[in-house]
Amino acid sequence: MAGSWSSPCAACKLLRRRCAKDCIFSPYFPPDQPRKFSIVHKVFGASNVNKMLQELPVHHRADAVSSLVYEANARMKDPVYGCVGTISYLHNQVSQLQMQLAVAQAEILCLKMQQESSSASSSLLSNRHDAQENKAFVFQHSSFDSPREFINYSSSRNHVAQEPLKRESPWP
Repeated sequence: MAGSWSSPCAACKLLRRRCAKDCIFSPYFPPDQPRKFSIVHKVFGASNVNKMLQELPVHHRADAVSSLVYEANARMKDPVYGCVGTISYLHNQVSQLQMQLAVAQAEILCLKMQQESSSASSSLLSNRHDAQENKAFVFQHSSFDSPREFINYSSSRNHVAQEPLKRESPWP
């Protein structure tokens, strides 16, 4: 890509050498991006990058250069861990966010259950009010001879209905 009439690639410019037509760096380190090669050169060295690129098929070289640039940037920010430190940090952040999401979902579930129980208790109160009205209606239109017979009849029925439910275990 480079020749005697055009500007050398960023690698050749930094290394202060003449950029040949078949320069392995020129497709990946254009002259308008000198920082890209500079960082890769500081971390990996020009000869190592040259060897890596020559060992790869041409269709994989662009991805390799992209990875080298990413890793070199990460090494400049964190010389010890590089991109592994970034990945670890992001993994921890994802774990914390998943925990926060689980807590929020549990709170939503609790609120829904509270809402259902309050609506059930309000409907129970409504049902009790309706039952009182029904008792009054039955009392007014019943064939009982006295209110005492009705009260004894209704209280005996309520007593049976108020026994606690027994649950049987599915296991013998």
